[in-house]
Amino acid sequence: MSNAKQLEQMTSGNGFVAALDQSGGSTPKALGLYGVSADSYANDAEMFDLIHGMRSRIAQAPAFTGDKVVGAILFEMTMDREIAGKPAAQFLWEERGVVPFLKVDKGLDDEANGVKLMKPMPDLDATLEKAAAKGIFGTKMRSVIDAANAEGIAANVAQQFEIGKQIIDHGLVPIIEPEVTISIADKAAAEDLLLEELIKQLDALNEDQNVMLKLTLPETPNHYKTAIDHPRCIRVVALSGGYDRDEANSRLAKNASMIASFSRALTEGLSAQQSDDDFNHAIGSAIGSIYNASVSG
Repeated sequence: MSNAKQLEQMTSGNGFVAALDQSGGSTPKALGLYGVSADSYANDAEMFDLIHGMRSRIAQAPAFTGDKVVGAILFEMTMDREIAGKPAAQFLWEERGVVPFLKVDKGLDDEANGVKLMKPMPDLDATLEKAAAKGIFGTKMRSVIDAANAEGIAANVAQQFEIGKQIIDHGLVPIIEPEVTISIADKAAAEDLLLEELIKQLDALNEDQNVMLKLTLPETPNHYKTAIDHPRCIRVVALSGGYDRDEANSRLAKNASMIASFSRALTEGLSAQQSDDDFNHAIGSAIGSIYNASVSG
């Protein structure tokens, strides 16, 4: 795999990052929205087969190519499976021109100081070695900010960058994702504190330590411009965070040089019951609208 070509695509390619990384906890909801009810599967194995079917269908849609989708984030079980007879990461890059990423976090700890930190990841080194061997370019890990608490936000960002450096040591690019919950009353204040901590941590990186950031769409357009322009930041991508696709696209279009990394907003309107033509039309329309919002800044 061409790491230099993938890095160039992630740094300056036009398009967005598809988040196809629903984990065990969020899979039933994702399947439900896709028209697959909980009584359609008897156990986790069947559930994961069904969600892999959905992801494979998306990845093989005619519109799902590097022309508009520069990268895609996979769940570990997706990385371990095949799409159209090829290992998933290999399929994405070789057949679609889409740079593969892997979700590596193991979920969230209980809330403290207004944030939810990531649970420990004791097997992370082994996971990263496996990911690198399978042709994964980078990783993604999510923690959550539920209040404008300076101490909590500092701890949240510090944890993200500490693990980010471990990921960089394996030759992978970490997507650092401290998500600000969209429904909190002090969202704008939390975003001010978050930006301050992000710049502090970016400033502390060495010249050979580069990261991507995945951030909630901010209350003030272009709020994260200093992070986007930082020499240690390859790209800033936006999560949809519960906004529907129209709202997410509208907010994204107001933020120059920020591109989408949507999950639910990408799959909105897709159904297991759709014919291939209808499905491909629906995902093509979604990809087109998210692409336009991503390149409009």
